[in-house]
Amino acid sequence: MTALSSPATARNRDVILDVLRTELPETGTILEIASGAGEHALHMARHLPGVTWRPSDPDPSALASIAAWREAEGPANLLAPVRLDAADPDQWPVTEADAMVCINMIHISPWAATQGLMAGAEALLPSGGLLYLYGPYLEDGVETAPSNLAFDASLRSRDPAWGIRRREDIEALAAAHGLTLSRRVAMPANNLSLCFRRG
Repeated sequence: MTALSSPATARNRDVILDVLRTELPETGTILEIASGAGEHALHMARHLPGVTWRPSDPDPSALASIAAWREAEGPANLLAPVRLDAADPDQWPVTEADAMVCINMIHISPWAATQGLMAGAEALLPSGGLLYLYGPYLEDGVETAPSNLAFDASLRSRDPAWGIRRREDIEALAAAHGLTLSRRVAMPANNLSLCFRRG
């Protein structure tokens, strides 16, 4: 097993942690959707010892990387990763979560994955439970940074089903699943933290 590494994780993990410290419950199980290489899961579990962190991903290489990080450095509250495809919430191998975290998935996946994410949050989260999203978003009335426009064009050239989504579209979809935007936090490098709560 190979523990993969991403420079972007080292740049954003602490600012994400700062937001999560104020939003996550002090105890409970946190389900991370699209955990990728697993570095965020390792970092968050290490710095949030009161919660149990469950990473997930649909990609076998990502699952292997998460497992390798966990074996090499993982704290006791970092659970083994599970294979989970956000686009298919009826087949999720998880039946409950006190909060959900999804970092940098929405723009590099088809819209069906975001639809499934919201359906899964509606099904799993308790009343008041948190769905935390991080990544770049387009916003009505807010000028888009040139770097995000270039990034969006690059994403769409790689896969027409990918691309930076409008925050308002995310909000509308969330609302259809009983989730309300409770906090928007501007983050470095033209990213946002979006915190939704289940009604």
